[in-house]
Amino acid sequence: MRATLLTVGVLAAALPAAAPAAAAAAAVCNKYCDARDPALSPQDRQPVSATLSGRTLVLHFDDADAMGWASITGGAGGDEVWLDRSTDGGRTWSGGSKLGDTRVPAGGSGRRTLMYNVDDWNNRGVGALRACGQVGGAVACTPWARTTWNAWDRRTAAATALMTSFDRTTKLFGGNGWWTAANALTAVIDNARISGMGSYTYAVAETYDKNLGAQGGNFTNEYLDDTGWWGLAWVDAYDLTGDGRYLNTARADADHMSANWTGTCGGGVRWNTGSTYKNAVTNELYLQLTAALHNRIPSDSAYLQRAREEWNWFRGSGMVNADHLVNDGLNDACANNGQPTWTYNQGVVLGGLTELYRATGDATLLTTARTLADASTTRLTSGGVLREPGEGDDCTGDGPSFKGAYVRGLDRLDAQLPDHPYTPALTAWADSAHAKDRNPLDQYGPHWAGGPGSTDYGCQQSALDLLDAAG
Repeated sequence: MRATLLTVGVLAAALPAAAPAAAAAAAVCNKYCDARDPALSPQDRQPVSATLSGRTLVLHFDDADAMGWASITGGAGGDEVWLDRSTDGGRTWSGGSKLGDTRVPAGGSGRRTLMYNVDDWNNRGVGALRACGQVGGAVACTPWARTTWNAWDRRTAAATALMTSFDRTTKLFGGNGWWTAANALTAVIDNARISGMGSYTYAVAETYDKNLGAQGGNFTNEYLDDTGWWGLAWVDAYDLTGDGRYLNTARADADHMSANWTGTCGGGVRWNTGSTYKNAVTNELYLQLTAALHNRIPSDSAYLQRAREEWNWFRGSGMVNADHLVNDGLNDACANNGQPTWTYNQGVVLGGLTELYRATGDATLLTTARTLADASTTRLTSGGVLREPGEGDDCTGDGPSFKGAYVRGLDRLDAQLPDHPYTPALTAWADSAHAKDRNPLDQYGPHWAGGPGSTDYGCQQSALDLLDAAG
């Protein structure tokens, strides 16, 4: 992640620039329009490079104006250099390919493109650039990277990288993510509150307006845990904005969950409207959502009563095992089913108990939460960091979002406790992920201790939750 800063005058003397005719046909205009002369840049930061047939390709950034350019050196006449721009986190060059395409002139050894914008602010395109070149039939590119605009520290950089997965058509993360999109939006909302960067708060209203009527309406569907995730997202949105419509939708979500409280196994909210299965995360979400609503609705008694009933049922359900870890749910005999102790099952309950403590002042709730948190921070770590049971190398699907939900709950408990006992763990995990599990675009993989793996919005949401929690 080391960058080199050069004076532009030295570079300008060494490399001829492309002519304006090389500019892309569909220019992006922010502070300046595409195809600006790099000699006008007040700085030259070089975050990434690549080699190709003995040549060096370099991506250069003007952070002050959020523009970049590419160069090739050590070459010969006919060598080609250009920029690609992506607005989907480097999955494609959706922002334009071969921007500023130019060739080293005969007798020369290097060339640079003109400058192009990283982001398309007018269309809310959160972008990245890479430098590419061709020598003969061989092509190489640098890794994707971006300027420090909306990325001035590790939290804001991770939030910006997550926003490259916000689909500007569906207004959901990953194109059609549902409960995972609720978690990603929650991470963005938390980041706005914690970091003070409000650049992406537009995603709150856009997600709400576009998807309010989707599925069962009011962000409900047949999966009651999905409904709970969205309910908590809208509580978070209300806390950020004060807009009452978000709180009303959170109430509708809680009421939908309440309507699916059944007598199977003595109570609890079922996982799915078509089944009788009682699982941990659905009921933990219900606990947190109902307690949170009570804490935000003056003179409420109904949601507090539901939260109390939920906790009384949950703590006696048998889902908490002898190691003080929460298994996935109950079997047909209403006993602990012994299925994995997913991290989010350990974390959501901590957020729920913290909210219920705020509602009641019952200190035994925090004592119980500490017992659970002590167990999970000890038993679910490996290599000095939190690790999901059966953690894989992929960042797609449901599992990559689990660790983010865990640290979000742990952080809320930690903030409530006067001695903040889990701050050292959260800080150590965040430091490890930042040092070992991050690419030049500030995208994170699945393993906070480092190792092979892909990137996608699930892992990015979890990393952002971690960085928000660690500060």
